[in-house]
Amino acid sequence: MSDQAISRIDKDARIAELEAALAARDTLIETLRIQLAKLRRMTFGQSSEKLSQQIEQLELALEELEGEAAVSDTRGSEPVAEAERPSPVRALPDHLPRTERRIEPETGNCACPDCGGALRPLAQASDEMLDVAPVQWRVIRTVRPNYTCRSCEKIVQAPAPVKAIARGKASFATLAHIVVNKFDHHLPLYRQAEMMATQGIEIDRSTLAGWAGQAAALLDPIVSRIREEGLKASKLHTDDTPVPMLVPGKGKTAQARLWTYVVDDRASGASRPVLVWYKFTPDRSGIHPQTELKSFTGLLQADGYAGYEKLYAGGRIREVACWAHFRRKIFENHLGHPTPLTTDLLERIAGLYKIEAEIRGEPPDVRRRCRQERSKPQIDALRAAIDDALRRLSP
Repeated sequence: MSDQAISRIDKDARIAELEAALAARDTLIETLRIQLAKLRRMTFGQSSEKLSQQIEQLELALEELEGEAAVSDTRGSEPVAEAERPSPVRALPDHLPRTERRIEPETGNCACPDCGGALRPLAQASDEMLDVAPVQWRVIRTVRPNYTCRSCEKIVQAPAPVKAIARGKASFATLAHIVVNKFDHHLPLYRQAEMMATQGIEIDRSTLAGWAGQAAALLDPIVSRIREEGLKASKLHTDDTPVPMLVPGKGKTAQARLWTYVVDDRASGASRPVLVWYKFTPDRSGIHPQTELKSFTGLLQADGYAGYEKLYAGGRIREVACWAHFRRKIFENHLGHPTPLTTDLLERIAGLYKIEAEIRGEPPDVRRRCRQERSKPQIDALRAAIDDALRRLSP
């Protein structure tokens, strides 16, 4: 066998080895995506700190692999299939400010580089890139000069502007920046303090915590007003989610609760603004929603938690069941062990969801008529299928 033939065999073997590595990488990426999607679905059920850590670890692993894949693709490795390639950014948002830089040909005096003739405009090429300006801290110095009247010797000075914190050093924008980073971007205060320190601003974490508390006090009247208006609604959605709470002195966490109360009638064509308010409690005792909703009258959509039962007892609040909670257990069983029964039930519920998607946003009378004509027969058939299954299934 010639050296050329041996070289070709080695090259083919190397190509096959690289293709196998790429296939294994793509398979691993897809597996991580599936696992991540499954864990994210689970967070809508019983969430936990351990589950959140698993999601974060999977996201980091997936980011690393996808980054390596992008680097290898850039260097000319095996091209990624079109279906697997992430969607490119085709257009940047119109609301972003634009800074234009114009690059003229280096010809000097608008002369042709070949013959020296005069150049005239023909067309232009342009493209856009997303750019970022790092957070830039600044100091606002307020100066209020004093003036005196020569006739009566009265001293005149402009009143001091309102401060976010009396005798404090933080502006309203600073408080908003800290609070949004902490509660919306989940950036702890000690990390914010470290980031500020890199720009030469030495502020202790405890000071940032005090500022966050001051911001909460400033926002409290707005929260109270949102709650006040929300309790006037005719329909409320509520749910609770577990959150870890540090137990002082023990170094451990207990499971507290964050209750969400929502007014959202956009699906029924209403123009009323969406309202949301939250209530933190150290446990899941039914007294918490009972206290929060003691003045509410109307429809309450919630899960099957027994703590709501006292609210329904007097007839002041009517229970509205939730299809998502009804479907969840069936879906979880179907994921682990699909059967003809779970498949049939999920398809029936999907049919109901499809009808709701078609009438979402329509006036109440239109939705009611459609539900009576189309949804009710399907729900009756679903109930018959469940009753039939119950007779055949063991306890």
